[in-house]
Amino acid sequence: MDRPPAIALLGLGEAGGELARDLVAAGADVRGYDPRVAAPPGVRPRDGEAAAVADADLVLSVNSAADAPVALRNALPALRAGTVWADLNTAAPGVKRGLAAALAGRDVPVADVALLSTVPGKGLRTPMLVSGDGAAAYARVLAGLGVTVDVLDGPPGAAISRKLLRSVFWKGVAAAVVEAMEGAEAAGVADWLRADIGAELDRFGAADVDALVAGSHRHARRRSAEMAAAAEQLRDLGVPPRVAGAARDQLAALADPGCAG
Repeated sequence: MDRPPAIALLGLGEAGGELARDLVAAGADVRGYDPRVAAPPGVRPRDGEAAAVADADLVLSVNSAADAPVALRNALPALRAGTVWADLNTAAPGVKRGLAAALAGRDVPVADVALLSTVPGKGLRTPMLVSGDGAAAYARVLAGLGVTVDVLDGPPGAAISRKLLRSVFWKGVAAAVVEAMEGAEAAGVADWLRADIGAELDRFGAADVDALVAGSHRHARRRSAEMAAAAEQLRDLGVPPRVAGAARDQLAALADPGCAG
């Protein structure tokens, strides 16, 4: 491509706005649309999705999982053949597959982009995993702007599936830490628990993943009773035992699969 890539941003909020600013700084020809947010400096403002994508080589849909299908529907009349549609929203794999189905037969390749960390502070340096028939083209355009993207061989939905499985762990850990620290604050032992959690996370390795899974199955009955006691303690401290209660129920189901649910 002899000219800078023309990139449309649909969604100019916290993530989209930062990506737009970085794309402008990298030399891309950027246009954008957001009904609620003004375009950052250097971004050509457009008055709708169709106007934004009409002359784009690459479209980045960075609005929300709920807005992604609507944005595509509004953009469809103006989408040119050959334009790459990249969905960067954290949506269920089925949503990504639905976007691809809506574009079937239009010669508009789809890139399912999973952003593997928060965008603020990183912008285009945010680690990205991408799948779908538009993945290679997406990576190629961004490579021309100095951005590295990990391409996954698979259909739309494959990349976001990996991110969401990862989210079960990370958001689950965060929820457990929040609940445990609320209990520790109420019990007056927050400093001790903070240091203990930090030491445990610091030593955690890949082998511990298998050990946690195997141990949960092997000791499910005893651990379920332990988490029932932990949940009771949290209630006594005035902390709702949401995570502790969920862990108790999961372990109880592992101990007696016939009673699951």
